[in-house]
Formats: sequence, C-alpha cells, structure tokens
Amino acid sequence: MAQAQLTIDLSALCTNWRNLQNLAQTEAGAVVKADAYGLGIEQVGPALAEAGARRFFVAIAEEGAALRRVLGSGPEIFVFGGHMAGDTALMRDARLTPLINSIDQMLRHVEGLPGHPFGVQLDTGMNRLGMEPSEWSALRDIALAQKPSLLMSHLACADEPDHAMNEHQLNVFRQLTDGIEDAPRSLAATGGTLLGAGYHFDMIRPGIGVYGGLPYLDALPVVSLHIPVIQTRMVEPGESVGYGNSWVARTPTRVATIAAGYADGLLRAMGPKAILWADGTRCKVLGRVSMDLIGVDVTQVDGDPEYLELLGRHQSVDTLADWAGTIGYEILTSLGARYARTYVQA
Repeated sequence: MAQAQLTIDLSALCTNWRNLQNLAQTEAGAVVKADAYGLGIEQVGPALAEAGARRFFVAIAEEGAALRRVLGSGPEIFVFGGHMAGDTALMRDARLTPLINSIDQMLRHVEGLPGHPFGVQLDTGMNRLGMEPSEWSALRDIALAQKPSLLMSHLACADEPDHAMNEHQLNVFRQLTDGIEDAPRSLAATGGTLLGAGYHFDMIRPGIGVYGGLPYLDALPVVSLHIPVIQTRMVEPGESVGYGNSWVARTPTRVATIAAGYADGLLRAMGPKAILWADGTRCKVLGRVSMDLIGVDVTQVDGDPEYLELLGRHQSVDTLADWAGTIGYEILTSLGARYARTYVQA
C-alpha cells in the first residue's frame, strides 16, 4: 500500500488534557478548532468528552455545528469568532455559545437570539479579537445583567514565560473583570496554564498541549507518521536527486523515494534539514520536497525498508516545525487528507 500511515493516540491526547487540568486544579475546557488541530474532530471530540471535558471551543459556527452533531446535546460549545452576520440560525439550531467580540455582535445576538447563551471575549492587548476596554465599559452592565456564560481573554506571549506582556495582560484582565462573581473567567490556554495559578482563574482552555506540542514539555506524543518507500536505487557520484539538481552525490548513495510531499502537509522548507528513521537509523532527506515524493538517504539501512518514520518516538511536530522555520500548530493543521488514519485508544 503506497499510502502513508498516520496514527493518532487518543489515550495520550486525553492524558495530556487530564494532566493539564490537574496542573491547574480548575476546570479545563478543550480547544478543538481547525478539525481538532488537524487530527479529526469526529474522533477527538468524543474522546475528550469521555475524558471529562464539558466545554469545547471552536473558531467558527460551522465548526461548532459539526461538533454538536458528534457530541450531542450535553457539552457547551463556544465560538471564538462570536456571533457573525448570517450565523443566527446556526447558533440557535446547534445550541452554540458565541463569544461576543464587539458591540455590533452584542446587538446582533440580543436582537436575533434573545435569552440565548453567550460569552464575552475581552481584548487585553493582543489586538486580535475581543472588546476594547472602552467598549466593555460601555456594555458591561448590560452584558452582566444577561449572565454571560464566560468572560475570557487570550495571551499573546504565553509561550515566553518571562515576557512582560504576560503580566501586563493579566493586570488588564483583572482590571476588567475583578469583582464579577456571576460569570466564570478564563485567560489561559496551554502556555498560560504553565505560567502558574495566577493565570488559571475559573477555567483553562488547553489546545496545542493536548495534541502533544510545545510549550508543554511534559506532553505525551500523540501523532506518528510512517511513509511507504516506493522505490530504492543506487545513485552514483555526480548524479543528482530531485528537482533543480539541488543535491548531488559525492559517494555511492542508496536513495529511497517515499510516497508523501507538500501536498500532504510536509512543508518544502524543511527539506534541507529533515531526517526520517528506519528503526534506529537516521536517514537524511536528499534534495527538495516535491508534491508527492521525497528522496531519502538509506545507505546505512540494512535491506530495503518498507516504511520510514517521520513523526513518532524519535521526533515531534515541533522538530519538523524547527526544520521548516515554523511552529508545531502549522505542522499539525497541515497534515493532509491522503494519509490512512488510525486512531488508537487503550
């Protein structure tokens, strides 16, 4: 079978979620936007619900509706994008809770869905989503009178523990919400959870750490990827591999061509640094990552391998991200549709 094998360990994923919850000693929601960070909302959502998650977070209403179909009527599903124009019927029918980001969204919500649950997202300095302090000041009493389900903000630099922005945003969030007793508060995603108890409030919202990524150093690995070898050949000195003659052999080299490429989310930029593994043997990528194929040096491997490991016990999504000059989030959410996916749960 010339199809790469992507294995998602749901037990490890749920353990990561529980461990972050235990670390914070408060309620833990679960962020499952972007198809559960590329790993499949239909499988990840129910696994986290069974592990105990009762509040989920998605980016847009359509994601929330898909999650509702999977989870049923119980859990609360928050929508980071808020109540967008045209979303009213979907919010109502899928019983979604928008996180209101502006006065316009607040008006749309109370006019279109009076009495329907909502939360409020506050901008504490990231300038991405959320009400500005001046907007919140004007709307605060009206919003609180309708008992919002959540008051939240998002940290811009939580993956840098010593960054001054963390304490600044914490102080702003406290200024905007201290004294409010009827609505739970949330500031921390994965990075904020690791900053300590002062950032935890009533709920944390772990995302990347649940899926095995940094900055959660203690995360169990969740994803492994094994790519089949289509063909193996000897390349003689002076011969090249792949597009652009970017790699030329200096010594006789045995080259395996594997069945994956940038169409599968393996970013071209990682090519010059990337390593795969044949059991315990390191195998360097040769030449460019192309759409469907990659050349790999298997000179030191005994025999012709059937598969090479790109993700797994030897290296994580963050290793690949470093090679490509990006972040683990992009690696996860870029994983393509051509993989044969297997979900395991102990």
